[in-house]
Parts: sequence; structure tokens; C-alpha cells
Amino acid sequence: MPSAIPSPPDGRRPSIGTRPEAAALLGWLTDPEAPRLCVVTGPAGSGKTALLGWLAAHETRARRGRARTDRMLVPLAGQSALGVAWTLANRLGVVARTPADLVHTLATSEARRTGRTVLLLTDLHAAAEPEAVADLLAGLAEVGRIRLVVEARTGTRPPRAARTTVVDLDLDLDLEGDAGAAPAPPAPRLPDLSDPAAVCAADPLLVTTGYATASTDDHGGLRDAWLRAGQAVCAADGPAGRALVLLTALGDGADPRLRPALAERAAAAPWRVRWARHRGDVTPPWPGPVAVLGATAGGPSADLVLVGDRTGTVRLLREADASGAGRLAHRAGGRITALAPTADGTVLLLDERGRLHTVRGTAPRPPYLERLTEAVSTTLSRHPGTALAAIAGSVVVGDRLGSVHAFGVNGLHQAASHSGRVTAVTAVESETPFVCSGGADGTVRLWTPGRPPVPEPLAERRAPVVALHAAPTPGGPLVAAAWADGGVELIPAEGGRRRVFRPGPAVRAVAVTATGALLVGTDESLVCLDPYGK
Repeated sequence: MPSAIPSPPDGRRPSIGTRPEAAALLGWLTDPEAPRLCVVTGPAGSGKTALLGWLAAHETRARRGRARTDRMLVPLAGQSALGVAWTLANRLGVVARTPADLVHTLATSEARRTGRTVLLLTDLHAAAEPEAVADLLAGLAEVGRIRLVVEARTGTRPPRAARTTVVDLDLDLDLEGDAGAAPAPPAPRLPDLSDPAAVCAADPLLVTTGYATASTDDHGGLRDAWLRAGQAVCAADGPAGRALVLLTALGDGADPRLRPALAERAAAAPWRVRWARHRGDVTPPWPGPVAVLGATAGGPSADLVLVGDRTGTVRLLREADASGAGRLAHRAGGRITALAPTADGTVLLLDERGRLHTVRGTAPRPPYLERLTEAVSTTLSRHPGTALAAIAGSVVVGDRLGSVHAFGVNGLHQAASHSGRVTAVTAVESETPFVCSGGADGTVRLWTPGRPPVPEPLAERRAPVVALHAAPTPGGPLVAAAWADGGVELIPAEGGRRRVFRPGPAVRAVAVTATGALLVGTDESLVCLDPYGK
């Protein structure tokens, strides 16, 4: 610990930035070999909160060749461990259902963050579940790209990590802030957890604490919906946004009064819920975990949706109400990572090894399409694909090096569209056919085969693209894109209003239907939304 700095000769108290504890924090922050966890401790009134606030605002120069740290100040007062996990997941651009899930996701995700993230976490002693929160923070301290500064009042159990730096503040320092002379504010009163209006209007982190720690009642299904989609509810924009997310997360066994009440409060949101199916639903039954989605391209089955699960089974559902319409008969063993229905009724499948499989429809295929498919299949047996799409006369494949390949009856066109793996491709048959691709670099890009790719991305986020689908609709081509941070965007390819939706759980697949509806699939839900408003 640095030695104390003498007071100025005029008797004025030195600023926080000149105190030895501030110097100790800056030394820890800039030392690449320091422990990932720093605990700032001391009694009430010793200035712990003020010190963390100062560090959040203090600018440090990034060393040459080293990215600047990203500092995030997160209050812990009143929060449950689940609420903290959702708060941090939203701030860090990942999706997590539980505290343990957050640690695992951050340790394994491909989130596009440069440098290290420093979390500045205040008031551990005032958390609703201080010990559970401390355990979560201890797990995060083991994640390589995360550093934590945790404020814990003397007597509070801090996070336990293999290596920890401790900055201990004495009471007589009296750094401008912390508890000071002002009495602690009264604990906020919990809203009625069975009242959808109160729940949507209240602080979502307070509601999360109530459902996680103070209630075992299901509240007519409202609690289950909140716990299913809570990360998205906490991030939603206002009561209307929270009502929309809760409406999409209600199971079919929920109190029938909840649905109209939530729909009324979601009226200002840019979506209308056509239907939603969740794990445990029976009328109609939940189709199972969603791994891939597709919409039939035309003909008598144009209103069907293809839903593939992790085992490789592909079910057919009716777009209008998600009722079952059979299964796809195919012999592809193992997991399906992409599917591409074609206009002639054939469905192309890409398996987890990057190989192509063909499921023929009832109509005979033109010989040139058979030859094209066989040629692509042969190519992928030698050079596995990572993404797949198809339109009339073309099969589009992405690869792990960032390139997109359009195999057509008139030859092969290629574009180096992404930095890193291509994670999804889609193609639209329109007046000017185009290909849309998404990558691990977080970008969504447009390309017309035979021309250079459009230089500016259609969309971009600081997380890998996980799913992509586009289709012509009565209002023009629409592109649906989903990212690993849980966000989904519906984008008019020719310009216009973009709409954003987050279901809560991690998104596995998206699709746009011929009517312009958006389908969003997760491990436990399938939701159909209609865009609303201009």
C-alpha cells in the first residue's frame, strides 16, 4: 500500500485522486499481473462508494499496444444474485439465465470486446442476497477478461478468490461520500407481484428481487414469465416494452386475465404477439427446443414453418397458430445447423459437420438443379460449410474463413465478406436477388453475386451473429438478424423503420414469413410477432 500523502499546507482536504487508496486502485488497474479481484473495504462513512465513483470517471492512458479498459459502475444495493446476473449480462452483451450460466457464458463466449472489462460494484453489504452475490462475483473473478472492484463494508463476507487485492479505508479518512451523516434511505416497498400493471411499472430489478427471494407463489403465471424472460424485461424500454416481453413469455396455463391486461399495456410497443409456445405448453403443444428455422418458399405449403431441433428432427408447423403439420422425412443423422427450403419443395440441410443433405419434395426437380446440388454436396464434403441458403438456381454457402460462395447454374461467385467465421446466410429472390450474410465479427452484410459486397454493414453489434433469415413480403424484403447478446432486429432491406426485440433466453434461430411476421426460436420458446406501427 502506498504511503500516506500529507495534507495541503492551507488545511484543505486533498481530493480523492491524490489519496493513497486511489493510487493503490490505479496501480492495481494498470498492473497486468495483479489479481483480478480487488475488494475495497472499510466502515460506513469511510468513502468507499466515492472512491469507486472516482475510479469510474477517472481517465487513464492506455499503454501502447494495449486496449483501454472498459469500466462499468454497477450498484448492488437491493439486488438478488439473479438480478445482478441479468444486470451484468446486459452490460456485457451476453445472455444468461442464472448466475452460474453467466460465469460459463463469459468464459466461453465470442463477444467482441477489446481489452479487459472492469466491473465496479458498490454496496455488496446492502444487496438482498449478499452471500449469493459474493459467490457470483467470485466466479466472475476467474474469467480471464473480467476484473472486479467490489465495495464491501467491514464485517461483510467478500467474494472469495484464489488471489485478491484489498484496499482498506480507515474511518477517519472521510472521503466525500458513502453513508456520511445522512441516514440510510428506507427499503423500497415491493409492488403487488400478482398485478401486471404494477409489475410493468415498477423498477424491474426490484421485481426480480421479489420473485427471486420473497415469493414462492406463481402469481397466476406472471412469475414464471418473468423468470423465463427476465433479462430482456430488465433491459426493456419502459412499461410497454416490459409488458410486451412478458406477454410473449406467458405459458398457456397462465391466468387468462393476464394476457389481455398485458396486451393493453403493450399497445405502445412496435409489435403485436400473434402466438407464443413455451416448454410445457399443451394447447397446441410446444414444438421442442429450436435450433434452426425456415419458411416454405411457395406452392400449396407456403404457410408452413420448418422447425429443427438439436437432435436433427425437423417439424412442420402452420404459421397461423403453430399447430403441427407433420415432420420432414430425412436421413441426415445428428444435429442440423441450417436448412434452406427451395421453391420446388426440396429442402436442403447442413449438418454439424458442414455437409449437405437433400430432402426432395413431391414435385420432380429439373435436372440442372439436381446437378447443381450434387456439385455443392461434393464441394462441401471436402470443404465443410458453416452456413446455408438457397434461391431459385443458386445455393449459397458460408465458410469458417469469412467468405460467402454462391453456386449457380451460371457459375460460382464469391465474396470475402467477414472477419472470421460466417455464422449465417440467407438469400432473397426479388427483382434484384441478393444474399445477406452474418458473421462472428458481429456484422450483417448485403451482397449481390457478381458485384462487390455493399461496403457498409446493414447492421452491426458487439456480439457474433447467431441467426439470419430474409424473405420478400408485401412491403418489400425484410431481413431478420439475431446476435449472441440476445437482440433481434427486423430490418427492411430497402430502407425504413427497424424494429428490435429481445425474448430473454438466448436466440437460436429467426425467420421471416411471406406475410412479414417474425419468428424467434430459443431452447424453450417459439414466438411469432407482427410488426406494428409506422
